Amino acid sequence: MAEALLKVYRGDEKTGKLVDYKIPVEAGMVVLDAVHYIQGYYSPDLAVRWNCKAAKCGSCSAEVNGKPSLMCKTRLDDFDLSQPIEVRPIKTFPLIKDLVTDVSWNYEVNKTIAPFKPKTENTDEWKVYQEDVDRVQEFRKCIECFLCQDVCHVLRNHDKKDLVNKKDLFAGPRFMVRLAGLEMHPMDVANRIPYIKNEAGVGYCNITKCCTEVCPEEIHITDNAIIPLKERVVDEYYDPILKMWRAITGKS
Repeated sequence: MAEALLKVYRGDEKTGKLVDYKIPVEAGMVVLDAVHYIQGYYSPDLAVRWNCKAAKCGSCSAEVNGKPSLMCKTRLDDFDLSQPIEVRPIKTFPLIKDLVTDVSWNYEVNKTIAPFKPKTENTDEWKVYQEDVDRVQEFRKCIECFLCQDVCHVLRNHDKKDLVNKKDLFAGPRFMVRLAGLEMHPMDVANRIPYIKNEAGVGYCNITKCCTEVCPEEIHITDNAIIPLKERVVDEYYDPILKMWRAITGKS
């Protein structure tokens, strides 16, 4: 039977280190299976967050050979098993223990976003074109694995003091996806453009598309969410014709 050598991060931020484990490899195994084998046969105290094992809950995020990935979706037969496989926690958020990080900051950001505000309470009047449904449906696929947050250049900073400052300035790609889903909904009337510009800090994104590359749901985060939001901010705040119109009419 083939074997794989997993080097798994154990400990906290101060005392953590990579620990070697040899794992028997069977057909169809994924990295999460290997981690469960470690828990069952070597280290039952290995901390790991997981739930569905079907790539739909977003719980088992980690960095496998340096790439932010869902462990349940990362097959062992995609690797050269003659080389060790490193499994580390995602780095953008504070480490609790082993492979578990504290992602609670994301939920605090989520609370600051204005919820859906319909233009009418009478749902009988909701007539929506299919293309409008298709446009926002993509954003509903997000499973909140926070891999896009982990790989984001603005948030991913190893200086903890600076990291806090960056988090105060930029909400991250996951919440650009949520904001896009709300802003592009044909029945929503809330104005979130000032929030997107100021609190969410959409201007900090340098559109490298790294968030899109790691999204397990294949959401086109940069092209379909972030860039359209940037365009709306530009239209609202920097359109010279609109600025002239406001100066002449005194209307906002």
